[in-house]
Amino acid sequence: MLKKSVLATTFAAALAVSHNAAATIVLVETNMGDFEINLFDQTTPKTVANFLTYVKDGSYNNSAFQRLVKDFVIQGGQRYTGNNAAPFINIPQRAPVDNEPKLSNVRGTVAMAKRGGEPNSATNQWFVNIKDNSSNLDRQNSGFTVFGVVTGTGMSIIDSMNGLFVHGGAFIEAPLRNYTAADLANKVPVTAANIVTIERITVINDSPTTAANLNPTPNTLVGKDDSASSGSSAPTLLMVLAGLAFWRRRKV
Repeated sequence: MLKKSVLATTFAAALAVSHNAAATIVLVETNMGDFEINLFDQTTPKTVANFLTYVKDGSYNNSAFQRLVKDFVIQGGQRYTGNNAAPFINIPQRAPVDNEPKLSNVRGTVAMAKRGGEPNSATNQWFVNIKDNSSNLDRQNSGFTVFGVVTGTGMSIIDSMNGLFVHGGAFIEAPLRNYTAADLANKVPVTAANIVTIERITVINDSPTTAANLNPTPNTLVGKDDSASSGSSAPTLLMVLAGLAFWRRRKV
């Protein structure tokens, strides 16, 4: 009986460790409001584990959304330096993670950024798809790994970010709060208050089955010719230019 009891206790402990290791919902707190991301740790385990490593060590705390391509994506993974000549620096990076392009880059999904022409180069930069980008991003660079989705009313926060002014220049395409084209023309300096800040990302639910009822859209385009687009002979020039710019600037 004692032996069975010990085995039962050991098994229960193992289950607890396994459960705690499979965190699947994170809360992203920003200076424009908070939103939740449900992670697909059953479908994209390597990518989720990679993302959670940065979450749990606090790498994303006090970071920024440093890049916005309106009606396309908003991207995080850098920090504001306070030096407006070189306003953003990368968060320290770990080894890249294998690409897992199993799910589609539809509106509201969260995916990893990576270097152009290097499918397995994702590290710590990630983005939210503001619209359905599947016809482009599901196939480009062997597909971009979707590893989560913004849930509830969270996309209202992302949509408010999508409407912000983009400075350009040294800020490249950083969204700025309470800053306008008139401010730029009048040479009003950008301050920390203008940066869209990720105050912290924390795990709020560690159940490994929280995504069971989300029914994410599968990626059916990966492996197909990047030059072909769904429903037409070629992607639009705007899509091509936006895609090239986005991936070229993934990392400094």
